Amino acid sequence: GIASADERSQVEAWMHAYPEVARELAAIEKTIMDVAFANAVKPGENAKSKISGKLNFSDSATTDPALPATIKNIYPISHTWQRIAAAAILLLIASALLNIVYYKKYNDAAVAFAEKNTEIQQKNAELIAQADKLKGMDEYIGVVRNKYSQSVSLNGLEAAPNAAAKIYWLKNTGEVYIDPSDLPTAPAGKEYQFWGIVNGKPVDGGMIKTSNGARFRIQKMKTFGKAQAFAVTLETTGGNPTPKGDMYVLGTL
Repeated sequence: GIASADERSQVEAWMHAYPEVARELAAIEKTIMDVAFANAVKPGENAKSKISGKLNFSDSATTDPALPATIKNIYPISHTWQRIAAAAILLLIASALLNIVYYKKYNDAAVAFAEKNTEIQQKNAELIAQADKLKGMDEYIGVVRNKYSQSVSLNGLEAAPNAAAKIYWLKNTGEVYIDPSDLPTAPAGKEYQFWGIVNGKPVDGGMIKTSNGARFRIQKMKTFGKAQAFAVTLETTGGNPTPKGDMYVLGTL
């Protein structure tokens, strides 16, 4: 009863806006009432008769066992306790509101940080991809411009007339690089296998990893020494010791 009308309106507004405040207020009121009754001072023996006389109750009415306990045993709560209770309630409500506000700000900040972190990770992935592409381009240019590099075009055969690939053979070292950019994407369970034709026999040159659009992604294959031709076949994943699948491209040195 000591709060002003504005203060009561403010508390009621808080209770309607924040269910947590309403629950907290109910819990606080119960706690304060428990504390107040635990520290209440029992009135004197003649207090009941004086109150009954003023209320014009008869003795039989005041001793009626059906009367509520609050009429049979009245414990006064001092104004000091009331003021303490009111102040405690307002402080705790304010604290609850501050917690709600800062919790919301923390959540907003956490969401913003997560979004920013995701954006940074995406940018990093893009930078890594670009760096990888540049590395592939540097490798491609280095092999192509090598003075010992001899290129061999591999043309499509009946299994894939539009397929193509290019070989770069380094005459001084025998190293072989392949650009498989124009090979079709291998179906599931299949891989391209590279072969060198040495003395009329196919020699395994390793498995080829293909990716459409990887224009500068050349791959180093096994070294043959001196080969007369090169070919690519489509084999089961992992390859075979000798060609078993369809030959897609072929080129002579």
